[in-house]
Amino acid sequence: MTIKTAIAAAVSAAALSLAFGASAEAQNWQANPNYGSVSLTTGFAPDPYVVNVLSGGTINAAGIGGSCRGFISNAPDFDLYFTAGSSLPLIISVASNADTTLVVRAPDGLWYCDDDSGQGLNPSVRFNNPRSGLYDIWVGTYGNASNQPSQLNISELYSQ
Repeated sequence: MTIKTAIAAAVSAAALSLAFGASAEAQNWQANPNYGSVSLTTGFAPDPYVVNVLSGGTINAAGIGGSCRGFISNAPDFDLYFTAGSSLPLIISVASNADTTLVVRAPDGLWYCDDDSGQGLNPSVRFNNPRSGLYDIWVGTYGNASNQPSQLNISELYSQ
């Protein structure tokens, strides 16, 4: 084996190791959600649909990448099965007295995260042209792994 081949093999092995390390940190979107699930169709009532949850967990959401922040659980907190059908947006937000964050894995398989776009220290993720399908939702706690009482809000009309 030449030195060039050995270096290439070592780099490939390191890259493969990093890829598996990153995936081990990723959330298990297929796990049963901590606080249940709901199927909603555009035009649903009541709007907002509200779920009481405890934010937080032991996993740092920054491992997902992008703008993901806060500490979340491995399993989703809530699963939303959404059927789109109008020009209304889909708004997923949190209301809490704590500094919360939001992580959403949308039907397109991409991760959407927010910290503080809602009111005060609350997060909000808005899908202007929502897709039909599964939205896996995590409510995080910013800065530490503590669990905090929070309300998850799903709406087509309001951002909390």
